[in-house]
Amino acid sequence: MKVAKQTFKFYTLVVMLFASFFAMAGNTTEIGEDKEGQVDTKEKVDAYISHHLKDSHDFSLFSYTNDAGERKHVGFPLPVIIWTSNGLVTFMSSEFHHNDNGEVIVEKDGLKFAKIHSKIYELEAGAEAVSFDEEHHATNAHKVLDFSITKSVVGILLIGLLMFIWFAGLARQYKTKQVPTGFGRVLEPLVLYVRDEIARPNIGEKHYRKFTGYLLTVFFFIWILNLLGLTPFGFYVTGQLAVTACLAIFTLIIYTANGNKDYWMHMLWMPGVPVLIRPVLAIIEIAGAFLIKPFSLLVRLFANITAGHTVVMALIAIMFVMKDSLGVVGATGLSFLLSVLIMLIEFLVAFLQAYIFTMLSALFIGMAVAEHDHDHAHDEHGHEVPDAEDVRGDFI
Repeated sequence: MKVAKQTFKFYTLVVMLFASFFAMAGNTTEIGEDKEGQVDTKEKVDAYISHHLKDSHDFSLFSYTNDAGERKHVGFPLPVIIWTSNGLVTFMSSEFHHNDNGEVIVEKDGLKFAKIHSKIYELEAGAEAVSFDEEHHATNAHKVLDFSITKSVVGILLIGLLMFIWFAGLARQYKTKQVPTGFGRVLEPLVLYVRDEIARPNIGEKHYRKFTGYLLTVFFFIWILNLLGLTPFGFYVTGQLAVTACLAIFTLIIYTANGNKDYWMHMLWMPGVPVLIRPVLAIIEIAGAFLIKPFSLLVRLFANITAGHTVVMALIAIMFVMKDSLGVVGATGLSFLLSVLIMLIEFLVAFLQAYIFTMLSALFIGMAVAEHDHDHAHDEHGHEVPDAEDVRGDFI
C-alpha cells in the first residue's frame, strides 16, 4: 500500500510536469507569432517571455488555431474596473478580444479605450485609433488608473480562500482532537516548523507568539503561490513587483510599529560609539530600516521567481528555435529534458523563497522587539564595559 501511494505521487508529479510543459508550449503562439503561428526567432521569443511574465486582464489557459485559421482562446474574461477622466468605468475584458497592441477600440460612457502591452489607455477626445511614435509609445492616449480584477488578483483571492478553509479546519480539529486528521496532518508539521524554527529563534520566547500568525500567513501564501505558478494555470503572482512590494511593506509596518525603546535608541542615537559618529550611523540605520530591508525582501522574491519562469520558458522555446538544426524530435526532446530538470529545481526554489522571506521578516521583527541588557557597567565615556563572564563566553 505504501509503495502504491509513492508510485501515485510520482506519476502525479510527472503528469503535472507534462501538463505545465505543454501548456506553456501551447501558449507560445500568442505573441510575436508569424503566419504559421510559431515563435522561431530570438525577437519573438523575447516578446513571448515578456508577454507571459506580465499580468493579464483575461484568464486564458491556452490558445490554439482552428481549421479555419482563427485564433481561439480557452478561458474566461475578467472584470475591467478603471478610473477615467469621466470617473469610474467598468466592462468585461472580452471586449478587447484578446488584443494587446491597441488595435481594438472599446467605447464606454462616451470614452474610447485600448489595451497596449497589458496596460489600458484612454484615447484623447476625437481620436479614432491609437497613434504611436517610433518607440511604439502611444501619442494620443494616456494610461488610466486600473483597479481591474486581473489574473494575479484571481490567484490571490483563490489562495486566500483555500488558506482560510484549510487553517480554519485545522483550528476546529484542535478543539476536539490532540492530533489532527486528514489534510490537517500535512499542515501541522509545517506550522510547527515555522513556529519553532523561524519565529521562536529569531523573535524570542517573550514575543514570538504575537507575530507567528503573520509569519505563517506570509510563508504559506508565498509558497502556495509559487507552486501555483508552476502549474498549467499560468499564475505568476509572486513574479509581480507590486505583490512582492506589498508583502515587504507589511513586514516594514510590523517591525516599525512594534519597535521598542531600545530599537529606536540604537537606531537614532547609537550608544557605545563616539558622539560625532552617531548622526552618520543614524542616517545609515534609518536607510537600512526603511529602504534597504524592505527592498531586499521584495527584490529577492521577485527576481528569483521571475528568473525561474524566464529560464523555463526560454528552454521550452528551444523546440521552436532549434527545430531546423536539431529536427523536430531532437529539439522537442532537448527542450523537454532541460525544462523538466529546471522545473524540479523550481519546486525547491518555491519553498526556499518562501522560507527566506519569512526568515528575514522574523529576523527584522526580532531586531525591533529585542530587549537589550542595560545592567552592564559603563566607563566615563559611556561605553559599555563587559564583565569577565561575557568576555570568556565570547572567547569560547
